[in-house]
This record gives sequence, structure tokens and C-alpha cells, in this order.
Amino acid sequence: MHRTVAKHKIQKYILSYLTYHKVARFRDLLPPKVATNLFTYHLKLLQKSDMVQWVDDGYTLTTLGLAYIDRLNDEGVFAYSQPKMVTMFVIQNSDGGILLQRRHKQPYIDTWTLPNGKLSIDDESLPAAAKSEVYRTLGLYTANLRHAGDCYIRVVDKDAPITLTFAHIFTFTTDAIELTDELMWVSSRKLHNMELAPAVDQIIARTFFQDPLFFEEFVHDVEPKES
Repeated sequence: MHRTVAKHKIQKYILSYLTYHKVARFRDLLPPKVATNLFTYHLKLLQKSDMVQWVDDGYTLTTLGLAYIDRLNDEGVFAYSQPKMVTMFVIQNSDGGILLQRRHKQPYIDTWTLPNGKLSIDDESLPAAAKSEVYRTLGLYTANLRHAGDCYIRVVDKDAPITLTFAHIFTFTTDAIELTDELMWVSSRKLHNMELAPAVDQIIARTFFQDPLFFEEFVHDVEPKES
């Protein structure tokens, strides 16, 4: 199994900080009580390995860096190469609004996505995993889940893969959502005004067909190749 590992705690600190910030200045990335020259050495190693890059106002993750942090396991140790498997939810209220959740980490930080969560080896079944995730994410117990379909979401940057996700799509209707700054109801007519995570609008549109069970593959190129 292919693995990529950040080799030093300073490198891990830098990548961890950039996981929750689009761009960071040199002094923001500097760990406490670490000599500047030692920090600079490890920052340059990350740049040399094409995981971190300098942009106009600071440092940010590259395509390779985004792919790396998306594949980290729960302990933040190993980066695996296989797709991530999740349950994902298209939730509507009685007014037809769709529930969106703000992403607070990379990749796609500050975009709006559908509520979702990783599958675990401890999940008893797919429906059980979905019900557990609804409770963990939204604090709801619901028996009204419908498995609408499955989709494979591949996000690339000029053919270089960033994220690979296999999503089991579930849907249900509720008005019992406590909204926060991270959760909001959005009319389907206003989705085009939102900064959405890859494939969100396509998944919503496909789910609205209400077929017994669908399967779709979505490819999103963040920077299409010039023709």
C-alpha cells in the first residue's frame, strides 16, 4: 500500500496549520520555540517536494499538498492512495430548502458542501452508518433515510488527482435543524450564487430525479487544461 509521510514534526505543524487556512504568513507558520533557521529549512523542504508554495500574500498548499492532507488517516500519520468512502446527505426542509454545511478545513476550505462523514470499519451496515453520521453531524435521530444512490467524485488539477471520493447519497426531509454559522438552508434557485465544493450541485440535481437507485461519476477539474 502506497504511503506518503511528513518526515518531521515541523513539517507536520506547517501542513496542519495550512489545513485550516487558505494562506498563511511566514510568522504564522513558525512553531513556538523553534529556531527560525531550522523552521526555514523544513519549509523549504516542503516547497522542494511541491507540497507548499509561495503565493502573493503568503504560503499555501499545492495540488499535491491538498491531496496529501485529504488522504491522512484519523491520527494524521499516513496518507493513503485509495479513495475516501463517505455517507453524504441531500436534506430538504418543508419549504424545499437544501441544507449546506461550510467546510472549515482543506481541501476546499470555506466552500459549502452537503453534510457528510467518513465510513468506519466499525459501522454495522451502510444504513446504520448513515444514521450514526446524521446524529454525529446534526444531532438528529431519523428513521426516514432513503438511499438515493452512489457517486464517484474525482477532483483533478490538469489530470493530477487531488481528491477521490466514493459517496453513498442519502436523502430525507426535516425542519428540525438547528442552524449555525456552519449550516444554512439554501433554495435550489440560489445554488449558483454559492461557492460550492466540487460536484455538490450535480449531486443535488441527480438526486432530484428520484430514481430508485442511481450511480454517477463526476470529474471536476479545478484548472482545466488549455485547448
